[in-house]
Amino acid sequence: MFGSSKRQAFRPTAYGSSRRRGIPRWLVLLLTGIVLGAGGLLFLQKSYGPTRLTVEQSEQLHYDLNSANMDKQRLQSQLNQHVQDLKEARARIQAQDAELQERQAEIDRLTTDVALFADTAPSDPRGTSPGIRAVSFNFADGQLDYHILVMQDADKVKPFSGEVTLVAAGRYSNGRNANEELEPFPISLERYTHLQGTVEVPEGFTPREVTIQIRADGSERVTAMRVIRVPR
Repeated sequence: MFGSSKRQAFRPTAYGSSRRRGIPRWLVLLLTGIVLGAGGLLFLQKSYGPTRLTVEQSEQLHYDLNSANMDKQRLQSQLNQHVQDLKEARARIQAQDAELQERQAEIDRLTTDVALFADTAPSDPRGTSPGIRAVSFNFADGQLDYHILVMQDADKVKPFSGEVTLVAAGRYSNGRNANEELEPFPISLERYTHLQGTVEVPEGFTPREVTIQIRADGSERVTAMRVIRVPR
């Protein structure tokens, strides 16, 4: 009964004191998870992520990007110029269409006038078709200019082709009279044709009158003929 009254300290376990100074287990797990996560992220980036560029590659990329932007600006400028050219071309086409309509109206009026002229033109004195309806000559400097209107009757129109021969009657400078056949030229017509040109006459020869002869291709028969004096 009179033993020591000193009380024994409470021990929570049978293995002695529970106080421990090591790193908590939860902190170890947390740090381990962080390390594993960072390592996995680095592995994924290296294995499957985009390749990291070097300084040279980065500079080349910027250069290519600038070049692409310059090309884009150039192409845009060309596109704008093409659009402007297209607008101007459309404007020219519209102006040409308007001018064409005006010309067509003028052609229609001229066609009407020509048809009226053809209906009222004097007939060939010989009554042939085709006939020589009107003639004009002018002689100067050894050359004979001619204007000849040849027409077919309205009810006898068919394609005609042949040759025109001019036979000039006149005098040489030595006083000798002569008939000279000048260089022939072709003719083709349906309703009418206007022949205009120049032929040379022999040197020293002055024509006084000209006989016009028209022959069909392959024929020696004179289809139309007319004699016209040459004005002095």
